Amino acid sequence: MTIAIALNFEIINNLDLSPAQRVIDKLLQEGKITSHEQQLQFEIDYPREPEDPRELSEIPEVRLWFIRLDAQYPWLPFLLDWKAGDFVRYTAMLVPHQFSRTEGIQYNPEALEILMMQKVFVLSNWLQQQGIPSKSRLQSMAQLLGYELDDAFFELIG
Repeated sequence: MTIAIALNFEIINNLDLSPAQRVIDKLLQEGKITSHEQQLQFEIDYPREPEDPRELSEIPEVRLWFIRLDAQYPWLPFLLDWKAGDFVRYTAMLVPHQFSRTEGIQYNPEALEILMMQKVFVLSNWLQQQGIPSKSRLQSMAQLLGYELDDAFFELIG
């Protein structure tokens, strides 16, 4: 079951996390967070001028809202709907990038690597606290961004 969080101009410009907090905190309080893996999507309604060629992830106000959300819920990628592309869009909100009409999104490689490893460490700890096996999940997440995590890496981080 997909869970959608609607965001609009006012919510984003006021850095109002309450729509996301209501949904995520309810899942946490009910103890149901783990049963909603990869079900969260964001529906963003942020008006732009017709001649504005920017993607949502290139608009500073939108990016700032997602940076604030990530600071509150650094393990959020666990909930994001990977198949619908929400994890990749979320990453675009946090990592400098460019769009190419022929090759799509191109992240800053160093920034992407830093974010990827930070998310691996955060999610590894969080999943362990939740009693959820993490290795295959983290490997799949890394693959979405073009990274391979081998078994030796997981032996290092225990």
